[in-house]
Amino acid sequence: MESPKTGADDVRWALTDLYDDPDALEKELTALETDAAEFAERYRGQVNDLGPEALAEALDALGALQDRLGRAQAYAYLHWTADTNDAERGALRQSVRETVDRIQQRLVFFDTEWVALDEEHVEGLLAHEALEDYRHYLETEYQRKEHVLSEAEEKVLSEKSITGKNAWTRFFDETLGAARFELDGEALTQEQILSKLYDPNRTVRREAAHCFTDGLKDHRRTLTFVFNTLLADKASTDRLRNYDHWLEQRNRANEVDDATVETLIEAVTGRYDLVARFYRLKKHLLGVEELYDYDRYAPIREADTTYEWGEARALVLDAYGDFHPEMAQVARQFFEGNWIDAALVPGKRSGAFSHGTVPSAHPYVFLNYTGKPRDVQTLAHELGHGVHQSLAREQSIFHHGTPLTTAEMASVFGEMLVFQRLMRNEQDPANRLALLVAKIDDTLATVFRQVAMNRFEHRIHTARRDQGELTPDQFAEHWMETQRAMFEGSVTLGEHYRHWWSYVPHFLHTPGYVYAYAFGELLVLALHARYEAADGGFADRYLNLLRAGGSDWPHALVGQMGVDLEDEDFWEAGLSHVESLIEEAEELAGQAALGPSSENGSPRTSS
Repeated sequence: MESPKTGADDVRWALTDLYDDPDALEKELTALETDAAEFAERYRGQVNDLGPEALAEALDALGALQDRLGRAQAYAYLHWTADTNDAERGALRQSVRETVDRIQQRLVFFDTEWVALDEEHVEGLLAHEALEDYRHYLETEYQRKEHVLSEAEEKVLSEKSITGKNAWTRFFDETLGAARFELDGEALTQEQILSKLYDPNRTVRREAAHCFTDGLKDHRRTLTFVFNTLLADKASTDRLRNYDHWLEQRNRANEVDDATVETLIEAVTGRYDLVARFYRLKKHLLGVEELYDYDRYAPIREADTTYEWGEARALVLDAYGDFHPEMAQVARQFFEGNWIDAALVPGKRSGAFSHGTVPSAHPYVFLNYTGKPRDVQTLAHELGHGVHQSLAREQSIFHHGTPLTTAEMASVFGEMLVFQRLMRNEQDPANRLALLVAKIDDTLATVFRQVAMNRFEHRIHTARRDQGELTPDQFAEHWMETQRAMFEGSVTLGEHYRHWWSYVPHFLHTPGYVYAYAFGELLVLALHARYEAADGGFADRYLNLLRAGGSDWPHALVGQMGVDLEDEDFWEAGLSHVESLIEEAEELAGQAALGPSSENGSPRTSS
């Protein structure tokens, strides 16, 4: 991969803050095996007899073990992402996975003994001040009581998952990872072919969509079998764990009740008119008679502003600093401490993320920086995660992370701060419109498309349990019906689009995950609206919210910001903000007076 001149060529992270080298990691894993065995020997069969202080002492020791295990996994993963072509790095990652799983099996007794305690006994323990730092973790674990099996059964499920679900998801990843899609005589990866959907040339977009479909069709039988197998695997696990419906386990992990999720889904599906409204505007801006599925992410024009790495750094830090000096101070550490890997180099994993590692270490941010305005937004997004993860290091390993529902809060908020700054700094109406349309594209994909995919998930999980194995055509029908409902006729879905359900990894890796994207986006839109309307004190309260990590229920934490997640009006407030973005785009479209691109002519009939 050839690196454009962005000033990010030498921006590589230093993993020595985790371990000096892989040999040090191997020694630590050996020590962890011994220490976990000693912990099990001391506490197995004893949890019922521990008083508050003794239980707190045991949790201190368990937390230290989990922190060390998390550090080992973080190093192996981050080391691999920097060069996925290196077989030794891949082997190290797999070896660490297997070793950590083996060690975790030694520790599973603690959870099974905790949930076996009498409820009155648990309430007495949780009321004691000695367990204050562990209260939320303990109460959420105890609420899983009816879904936790015996220690022996839990060990069997953990052991078999390596050759069961984990093996099938790895097979799915490697199948699509190895797949190549032929376009104009060039064999492209999935990410490369999908990136063509953002190309300003309509012919390129159309041909890319059809070539991607041809590749998926080549794997149709395999992918259908993988989906059916993993849907059945989840149904089996849900039965064993006594979950009432396919989404219950995910809702409990997200620490929200079923009613809140249903309210979110109903609110979003009830405003599908916003999707249609935006795509009618985009059809006009592109100057096409009919908008096809491959036109959705087409740029109305390429914003011609580019950002050197130093400029992007300054822009993000300034935007964060305007909000709160401490936010910029925390983010600055990522640049000064070599906690960011942004260079474009061969073998590097695609995409972007922020890895929180563990409280005893610090987060790392991963990017592939090209200098586009979208990359500045990505930097802002991942540093938002990084700030959240850094501030939450005040918590123990048990409360350091957050449920999926609030995991995107700080990232999207940070992105919003920088987007608003980009818009203020951009004076050209056409460039402002291009930035805004790209932002709305992302927002619709995060809110409405994810909920539409949740509706697809609901259908296929329900059908697999009620009817048995699904055919490729049945998967396709569920996909097309839930996608058409979202677009309300504003986008024409070609016949090729019937196959596009089969490449989405979240459906297999984390069933039920996708609605959390909409949850986080709408939460941030509502919070940002409150920030703009607040007289003062919002920024301090917001940073305190980030410091809290996952130490309380999401509704209790965000309730400190004046937000009621159980109020239908809350979701409507976020959706109203989406509507205001579309209204702004409509107004800018009149000011910019953009003519349709010559590259976006009337399409030939879509096959």
